[in-house]
Amino acid sequence: MSLDVEERQMTAIDTERLHLRPLRVADAEAITGVLSDFSVTRMLSRPPYPFTLDDATDWLNAKRNGDARKWAFAITQPADRVLIGLVTIELRQGGYHLGYWLRRYYWGRGFMSEAASALVARFFEDMGDITLHSGAFAENAGSLKVQQRLGFQVTGLRDIFAASRGAMVQEVTTALKPDYFRPYHFG
Repeated sequence: MSLDVEERQMTAIDTERLHLRPLRVADAEAITGVLSDFSVTRMLSRPPYPFTLDDATDWLNAKRNGDARKWAFAITQPADRVLIGLVTIELRQGGYHLGYWLRRYYWGRGFMSEAASALVARFFEDMGDITLHSGAFAENAGSLKVQQRLGFQVTGLRDIFAASRGAMVQEVTTALKPDYFRPYHFG
């Protein structure tokens, strides 16, 4: 991979309504604020609840190196650049996985479809013909709709531990190949 591609992966992405920028340690307080809302955290498998500033700082410090840093973005609006969510692609379990969350106030407005689409487009442009995985809890219709809009196909159903709930939850697993990607444009 050339240095140009690596540098581009860490540069901001602008969409019609959003500004996606690389994460920074200073985002810990804003992340803690969003993930302190159980309505958000309950739909995620890894964050604990309650979610603390130490949890956010530890997670951001882990993202500071290597591949994890290249594909982790804060979702902000251009006018104020306040963090309203995150969209990431992580290498785990032998493949790349799309993950995301959004402050509850912004749900149902197409913001996550727009942000995820922008990151997925850059990912496929830079990485080529590779399968991107994702998933959502079976009860999370909004998240599954985001993935469906982008062209993700359902690959299965599995039980996964949700740290915030301290219980097993059913997850719908999905995958996307570049040929099936449908970029999302608001409006």
